[in-house]
Amino acid sequence: MKLIIFDIDGTLVYSDKKDSQCFADTYQEVYQVPFPSIDWSTYPHVVDDVIFKEVIQNHFSRIPDQQEIDNFQSLFAQKIQEKRYRQPHDFLEVPGAKQMIDHLLKHPNFVVGIGTGGWLQPAKIKLRHVGIPEQKLILSAADQQVSREGILQYAIDQAQQAYEQFEQIVYIGDALWDVRTTRNMQLDFIGIRRRNDVAFLQNAGATQVFANYLQPNQFLKAIDQAQPPL
Repeated sequence: MKLIIFDIDGTLVYSDKKDSQCFADTYQEVYQVPFPSIDWSTYPHVVDDVIFKEVIQNHFSRIPDQQEIDNFQSLFAQKIQEKRYRQPHDFLEVPGAKQMIDHLLKHPNFVVGIGTGGWLQPAKIKLRHVGIPEQKLILSAADQQVSREGILQYAIDQAQQAYEQFEQIVYIGDALWDVRTTRNMQLDFIGIRRRNDVAFLQNAGATQVFANYLQPNQFLKAIDQAQPPL
């Protein structure tokens, strides 16, 4: 069996930073202080729990407790759900993503997981909006995780407990930190760049990058040939 783990934002769904702006807007509404940046590459660890704690520490010289984190996450999730209700066509599936997930879930040789740097509650909203059945997936998110490596390892551990050892584990992601994480862990990697700027990840070491999932046979072949970033 093979374990295929997907990132969410930019890999399965996209909103052209509208979800990121919701995070910043929620922060400003709650704390009456502007959120410093929604350019996640400026943060040492692109993990919601860590980013939130770091910004609170910088603004208020304290670390939020779990109740404060949970409250903020719920407000953020409510905001992105409301945005989807009012403007559903602004929150889109990367072409072919749902069909690919459905295909892998039906195939007896694949187990499918999610490994996202976002929190779990908002992640489920994003998946449901495009019809991806999150209840059938191994889920690992940023809740109480401090690194992308930790998020992926948690997904792998869950899958191995539920199934067995896997002959191959492949992570699908869209960002430079996905390349770095899989290189650090020596996990096989396939890149997704929906704007077709595939050289962005290739230059960072990804050996296979697709713009979408509209060539399913080629994508499935790429899984067989996947390797860690160079």
